[in-house]
Formats: sequence, C-alpha cells, structure tokens
Amino acid sequence: MQVVTLETNPVSKIHLVGGEKGGVGKSMVSRLLAQYFIDHDLAFVGYDTDRSHGSLLRFYSDYASPVLIDRYEALDQIIESAAEAPGRRVLVDLAAQTHEPLVKWMEESGVLDMADLSGFAINYWHVMDAGRDSVDLLARLLERFGQRLHYVLVLNQLRGDDFSLLEKSGLLDKALAFGAKVITIKHLHDAVVQKIDLKNSSFWAARNLPAPEGPGLGLMERQRLKLWQAHAFGEIAKTHP
Repeated sequence: MQVVTLETNPVSKIHLVGGEKGGVGKSMVSRLLAQYFIDHDLAFVGYDTDRSHGSLLRFYSDYASPVLIDRYEALDQIIESAAEAPGRRVLVDLAAQTHEPLVKWMEESGVLDMADLSGFAINYWHVMDAGRDSVDLLARLLERFGQRLHYVLVLNQLRGDDFSLLEKSGLLDKALAFGAKVITIKHLHDAVVQKIDLKNSSFWAARNLPAPEGPGLGLMERQRLKLWQAHAFGEIAKTHP
C-alpha cells in the first residue's frame, strides 16, 4: 500500500491577494489570476471578501463565492477548500481594510501551523502602487509574518512606474531574503478597462465576444488587451502559481 506523502500528492495553493489600501489594483490582479487559471486549465475556487462590489463575484461568478471576513466559519472555507481537493488553487480577493480580521483568524486558528503540517502553500500577493502607504503596509506584513508566508510583490503600474521608495526603504531586499517573488503589472489603457468593467466582462469575453455579449472592444483595443495580458501572464508564470 502506498503511503501518502507530499511527494505523492499534489500540493494545494492558497493565493491571498491583498495590499490593504484601496485603489492599488488588488481586484485587477485577482481577475488576472482567475483568467490565468482558466486559460491554463488549473482547477481553482475563488472567494471574495468585498461585501459591496466584489470583483471575482462580478467578473468570474461561475468560480467565486462570497466570504465574510469577520466570520471564522466563513473563513474556514478557504482552508477546507484546499484540503478537500489536493492540487486545487484557492484564490481569495481581499477587500481594503480586511488585513487585521484576516490576521486575527489566521493566528487564533493556527492557519500557518496547519499549512506547515498539511503541506498547503500560502501565497500572499501584496499589490503595490508607487506610494508610501504600500511600502509601510509591506513593512507591517514582513514584520508580522517573517518567512512563514510565500510573498509575491506585485508592482502595479496603475498610477506610475517609479518604485524608488520601495527600493530605498530596504524592504525589497528584506522580502527577497525571505524568498519573495517580484512581478510587474503594466498599466492597461483606461478606455479598455472602462469598457470591460461596464459590461462586467471576463478578460476572455473582452478578447473574444463582440457587443452586446462582450464589451465591444475595437480591433486595436483588443490588440492592446492581448499584449497587456500576455505580459501579465508571463509575469505570473514566474511565480509558479
């Protein structure tokens, strides 16, 4: 009889997409990851912590469920989803101001200890813009969890591409010493984003469906979307999600 080990069973991966600060592009990164999993035939389940206008629920409703950040039994579903299907990806879009409730649940439930014992990989995608707040939040994250999380620093060029504050802070070197991966998401043309969002379209629908089923992007708009997504997928692939 074969003994079940981490070598014989695929490892489930939990992807927490956060950054705490609103407007840095967490939801866009969650949507990119969802589309990446779909396009690469990687089984996943999504959870959305935004009560008012959750992006995963809005754009990838077939794959996502709501989860209440202040209810432990709801957050427990994240771990249980990983446990019940080895090899599954669990994608969690963390709304702004959810960091502390999440940390409290993780600490009081022994989530990281369970991950160590069960072989779950917990990846924290820290989505950053070029501002000071994102750097300060990274400092808190590294101080709190140290090497116990797998970090992905997402440099989102939503509002600029000068990340010198991060480089000068010393936190980039600290994160890299902890094994962090660093990726860049380029800025997508505003008009393309607005059309996609107006129709609540997945990226697949935006690329392939004409109006009225899709957002009705023009020929060159679809081209810009394809190039942007190809670059983003190349960056995501570096992290082995």
